[in-house]
Amino acid sequence: MLGFQPYETFQLLIETGGVDRTNTLLIAACDAYARRGKPTIPEMEQFETLAARLFPAATDQARSKAAALLGRAEHLSPMLENLVIENIGDDLIDFLRGAPELSEQTMFTLLERFGAPAAAAIATRGDMTDAVLSKLFQMNSRKVYRALAANLHIVPKGAFVSALARSATMDHLVAEALGNREDFDAGLLAPAFFDLSDENRIKVIRSFAHRSTPVAPIARTIEQLSVATADLTKALMKLFTENRRPEVTKLLSQITGLDEVRCGQIAHDVTGASLFVILRAFGATSYDGLKVLIHATSQDGDRSKSLAEFAILFNDIAPASMAYLMSAWRGEVNLLELTKPEYVPLNQDSKRTAKLATAHNAIVDQAIDALAKIGIRRAV
Repeated sequence: MLGFQPYETFQLLIETGGVDRTNTLLIAACDAYARRGKPTIPEMEQFETLAARLFPAATDQARSKAAALLGRAEHLSPMLENLVIENIGDDLIDFLRGAPELSEQTMFTLLERFGAPAAAAIATRGDMTDAVLSKLFQMNSRKVYRALAANLHIVPKGAFVSALARSATMDHLVAEALGNREDFDAGLLAPAFFDLSDENRIKVIRSFAHRSTPVAPIARTIEQLSVATADLTKALMKLFTENRRPEVTKLLSQITGLDEVRCGQIAHDVTGASLFVILRAFGATSYDGLKVLIHATSQDGDRSKSLAEFAILFNDIAPASMAYLMSAWRGEVNLLELTKPEYVPLNQDSKRTAKLATAHNAIVDQAIDALAKIGIRRAV
């Protein structure tokens, strides 16, 4: 078997060679099996018998080394997987992450015996069955959910989407991992908006483009103030020009109902992403909104690209959608409503987006020129 002498020869060597020879035989046999490729059923059964005899007779160090070698094999039976798990020691987590295959039976055994550390390692794998996946989603562990959120082998659907979205509201690392995915609806990350990276905040906003949303609870308040949208943008532009961000905080708190801590984050957000949400929710146009954003955002580098992005978003996103996003910040809506068919975003042609980007660069230039004409300096 596997290039060795017949099994009876192994038995004789084990019985007459002592511990040192047993150690050598165990390590050599496991290394040969790992290199063998796919064994036949008789070969696997014969090796199982041999391994079951060698492992108990070897020293701890030899068992650990042999288990590590055996763990590299492409095909292990549940019995051999159990031998690896029992003997590999501190390298167990590495084995769980890197093993070519793991049986469902072994995965369930690991979850029962080793809990969250093993579960987090299994959650990184691509060969989980639906039963194992369901068990993982039932675990109350941040490490497990972080691994699940980052595992691109898992397609977010059904109850899994709900579980991931809820976890994102409690763990910013889960939220960021989901934001980096292309197959997860970024709109569901609205409650975690302020925990996300700049890029993923824009992704959340962009997910509301060409999308219907349920009526936001804050919509009535916005309707009452919409007649003063022009005055609002002028006031914000003046405050940002004079760098009076504490007063911006108070103004935003008065009109949005958000607490002052959150409004302070918006007022000091030099990317302009959160301020865009406020401006568009209250009906600001790209022309007036960009004039505010030019003063509110950082001018350390070339901001024309990000301003052009905002120009596109002003055109593609309805005020009602940003009102809904604001209500999500206030905890007034159930974001899972967005998974209903009527609220799924429409796919847009990338060529059309490219044309809009070119067109809206002109709007950015017009906004900057308008500021120059009225003598208002840009913030630095």
